[in-house]
Amino acid sequence: MKKLVLSICVVATVLQSCSNDDDNTIEPVSVVAPVTYEFSRDGNTTVDFNGQTTRILMGEALNAALLNTSKSEVELDGMFTNTGDYFANTDLNTSGKNIRSKIAASTDYFSANTTDANAIKADFDSWIKGQVDEVYPNWNVNAAVGIAGQIQEAGGGATRYVNAKGLEYNQAVIKGMTGALMVDQALNNYLSPAVLDAGSNIADNDAGVVADGKNYTNMEHKWDEAYGYVYGLNGDAANPNLDLGADSFLNKYIGRVEGDPDFAGIADDIYQAFKLGRAAIVAGNYSVRDAQAAILREKISEIIGIRAVYYLQQGKNILESDKGAAFHDLSEGFGFIYSLQFTRKPGTNAPYFTKAEVDDFITTLTQGNGFWDITEDTLETMSNTIAARFNFTVAAAGSTN
Repeated sequence: MKKLVLSICVVATVLQSCSNDDDNTIEPVSVVAPVTYEFSRDGNTTVDFNGQTTRILMGEALNAALLNTSKSEVELDGMFTNTGDYFANTDLNTSGKNIRSKIAASTDYFSANTTDANAIKADFDSWIKGQVDEVYPNWNVNAAVGIAGQIQEAGGGATRYVNAKGLEYNQAVIKGMTGALMVDQALNNYLSPAVLDAGSNIADNDAGVVADGKNYTNMEHKWDEAYGYVYGLNGDAANPNLDLGADSFLNKYIGRVEGDPDFAGIADDIYQAFKLGRAAIVAGNYSVRDAQAAILREKISEIIGIRAVYYLQQGKNILESDKGAAFHDLSEGFGFIYSLQFTRKPGTNAPYFTKAEVDDFITTLTQGNGFWDITEDTLETMSNTIAARFNFTVAAAGSTN
């Protein structure tokens, strides 16, 4: 009889729990992730993250528009808020979605902290305004200390367009959006138990009750929305590691960090955690789900920290020899440093760096004449401070990639 019970448990391991003969306790349901991120019900897919794909596409369009001097502040703001028909893709104009409302809008960090949420949104507004008011008028002026304009990288390299402190506002917007939108929504909203388990989500998921008119449960969909902020533009979203770099946000920089031998494997760690967590939801094993969410918080947060240090180090190394390239690196670093406040330490409800700490970093980078005044020692100190909070070294994060 015991052999028969054991056989039944093995066959049903993904579908239900089995009672222990000795103490009648319920053992956790075993979970096995599928080969790729594909889940179905009654022969039809249950995976849907169209809203995330839409916002990533909006971000890409805004990214390009910020370097188009024919754009007005009204047009750029209209793309940020989706008010007016300013996207060339008419589907974006009629989507009913926008970027700004999801900036610093996670349940865990900002539902009860509208003061910081509004201040962060205002930062993005000011960067967009600064691009139009300060940089566009000086597009053909050579940048200098206290003067916005263009600055070319050494050896006939790319031309960068900076404000009076050497900062590229477009990089602040796009790299800042990586944290304030993609990371915050994925880690602090859709992977949050407050969202996954809201209302009757657990009971509905256990019973296979799908959302109205949909083929997925609410819990399945919330997890997929987190996935969408990472892989929403991949050509094969079920197997996204084949074409990392599909967008200008998280996907791109997961690929960049993966390409550094010091961090090889991190892309698959993230992908496998997403798959196993989603499979755990299907199986009703919420302890496995939450364990995978913790992995995702750690690994995706590391992407932000690694790239912040990387760009600080790259800028430091050429600060005296190539200010055009250095200012570009530091502008990207500025955005990743800004994004640190949206990271998430596993097992906590807190980022690796608070908003106040991030604000101090930003003040250090921009005080006086900004990048024109910054020193190698300051950039090295900042790099070490950031790396010390994570499980990597400055040497590893700062290597060329």
